Amino acid sequence: MTGSRPSNRRLTELDALRGLGALCVLIFHYSTRFHELFPQAAHVPFSFLGGNYRVLLFFAISGFAIFFTLDRIHTVADFLVNRFARLYPAYLVAMLLTLGIESLARVSQLLVGPGAVLANFTMLQGFAFLPEVDGAYWTLTVEIAFYACMVSIWKCKGLKRLEPVLIGWLVLRWLYALWPGMPERIVMLLVLRYVPFFIIGMLSYRVWAGQRSWRQQAPYAALALLSIATVDSPDILLAGVLLLAAFATLIAGGLRFLRLRPLVWLGGISYSFYLIHQHVGFVVMLKMAQAGYGPWTAFATAFAVALTLGTLINRLVERPAGEAIIGWWRGHRQRAVPAEGTPSQA
Repeated sequence: MTGSRPSNRRLTELDALRGLGALCVLIFHYSTRFHELFPQAAHVPFSFLGGNYRVLLFFAISGFAIFFTLDRIHTVADFLVNRFARLYPAYLVAMLLTLGIESLARVSQLLVGPGAVLANFTMLQGFAFLPEVDGAYWTLTVEIAFYACMVSIWKCKGLKRLEPVLIGWLVLRWLYALWPGMPERIVMLLVLRYVPFFIIGMLSYRVWAGQRSWRQQAPYAALALLSIATVDSPDILLAGVLLLAAFATLIAGGLRFLRLRPLVWLGGISYSFYLIHQHVGFVVMLKMAQAGYGPWTAFATAFAVALTLGTLINRLVERPAGEAIIGWWRGHRQRAVPAEGTPSQA
């Protein structure tokens, strides 16, 4: 394929998939994890599908979307500032809100120690094997490791021959499967548990962008699925197949039915919503159960609170802070370029 699409084009269906994933994560946590942590509290009479299938969707989306960032950067510093602006302000506010609500409600079961809290301010607590302020934050460790891998590939000009690099990445995953004693930090830093799902997103992006055809990508997609089949359980393989099919359908235009305003809107706030929904929702449901409210009322109220807080964090923090940081960095870069080009005076 010779044509290419502009990297700044908005793909509405991708936002809808984010929204769908965020909704599924919330339903799982509120219907299943809440009961596991607080069995004494009344809970809704169903349990959503278990496993990590929902976050696998997020990882595939990240593999697809990472190129929207890589196509716009010129230096590693550009990438680091971009990712910091995108992730940290909303994370910091959501973490502080979560800690405050847990403390005020005196739900000690959800609180972590002072050392872990301090580590959480860095977003790197997972690499130190310390607990997260909110259990949902574990995926941020995976995302940060993936970003480190991708900026390393970009810096080493690996994007020009991306598919062979991905084969090497999968070989490392097979090495991990054959070497159970591989140091855990290496496994984490190379995202070896989840790399096939990021690869599904990356392969799909290259087709969507007009850089490759599905015929060219088929061997690499097959290797990604083979990696899942030989390392993971059959249900995870099924998730991989469905994700690949979903992205192929998206690229072919078959997911336009997902362009529902509520779903796309939820996708737009999905990061802030994801950060705030779990422990805050648990506190709401626990306190309402203790007050005598029914589980469905508690579930709906927790959802409404998470949605409200997620929207406020997105509108008041995530977007304006991210834009301000990026704007400041662009101004800094523009001022630095003339300065670098000015000859020194004797």
